[in-house]
Amino acid sequence: MHIVCCVKQVPDTTQVKIDPETNTLIRSGVESICNPYDLVAAEVAVQLTERYGGKVTVISMGPPQAESALRECLALGAKEAILLSDRAFAGADTLATSYTLSQTISRIAAVNPVHLVICGKQAIDGDTAQTGPGIATRLGYSQFTYVSEVVSVDVENNTIKVKREIEGGSELIEGTLPALLTVELGLGIPRYASLPELARALRQDIEVWGAGEIGALPERLGLRGSPTSVHRIFAPPVREGGRVFDSTENTERAIEDFVEVFFEKESPLLEHLLSQDKG
Repeated sequence: MHIVCCVKQVPDTTQVKIDPETNTLIRSGVESICNPYDLVAAEVAVQLTERYGGKVTVISMGPPQAESALRECLALGAKEAILLSDRAFAGADTLATSYTLSQTISRIAAVNPVHLVICGKQAIDGDTAQTGPGIATRLGYSQFTYVSEVVSVDVENNTIKVKREIEGGSELIEGTLPALLTVELGLGIPRYASLPELARALRQDIEVWGAGEIGALPERLGLRGSPTSVHRIFAPPVREGGRVFDSTENTERAIEDFVEVFFEKESPLLEHLLSQDKG
């Protein structure tokens, strides 16, 4: 079984840098980490190959520094890694990103058929949860989102059964391969890499592909291929904490203060409710 895992490097800071001209994140030179959801996806992919056999290929679109995220996944047990790095990819929204990744997966599948694509549910820098479904739609793969358990995979019969989270509960669904999964954080805990795997991850060559290698149309990449228009990006203002009623020394006094403040703040609502009762 061949699994492709899509990972993203995200800023590891609350003070992100913004390009004032393009209103996009400046990623070069910013301390970054592998997106936590994607690390879980990589761990799940490796576990599935340990269970059913096969290999994991990890791919990431980003600047050269994104190589570190790929090496982290190699240390978990992935066998191959590809970095998509090209100025033409810069500034991509989820539509252009899903196009770039789907083109890459199509090229990989032409050489070695892909049975599963696994992505994190979302990236912590955008929280859109759109890229995974966009890839599945472009590739025509079965799509399973918010997956909390992979119950079974049957490569011979091209079927997969998963448990996914829905509002108010969960459901078991079965579909055909190839398929794309977007996974929840609770699906797995990334393992501690062994020393041999760490050494292999540091030594292994990582292929770097640009727009030409994946046969992408220039007008569908990066800013040119992104219909999303960002009007403004800003950090939300710091919110002050609410009033604290300390009951450490005098519990009764704290309760009295709370009741006094509560009735003072909610008096208009209480008067309205009382007037309705009298009416």
